[in-house]
Amino acid sequence: MAAEQVRASHILIKHEGSRRKASWKDPDGRVISATTRDAAVRQLLTLRDDIDSGKARFQDVAVLHSDCSSAKRGGDLGSFGRGQMQKPFEEATYALKVGDLSGIVDTDSGVHIILRTS
Repeated sequence: MAAEQVRASHILIKHEGSRRKASWKDPDGRVISATTRDAAVRQLLTLRDDIDSGKARFQDVAVLHSDCSSAKRGGDLGSFGRGQMQKPFEEATYALKVGDLSGIVDTDSGVHIILRTS
């Protein structure tokens, strides 16, 4: 079973279409409810550019910007196997090589970039 597991970190930006419109940094969901998907994608692409250019480290960006509670761990979700995450997230993670950063991944939770760590 362990061989079938992957480990990943992510940065999640929620938006008006997210299934749960609250996060640790927006407990009432006011900002999230007013954020369009396009605005969330633009924010995530800007953050990804900062990571790609070396201006920022993935973990630091996750701590400051991710709407997921994993932000406090630099976005680390730990290890997981098939069937444990939303399908688009799982497929994107398994398609990455260790050390690779995904493009934009849409799920019911919002938009993500994923870093496969093992």
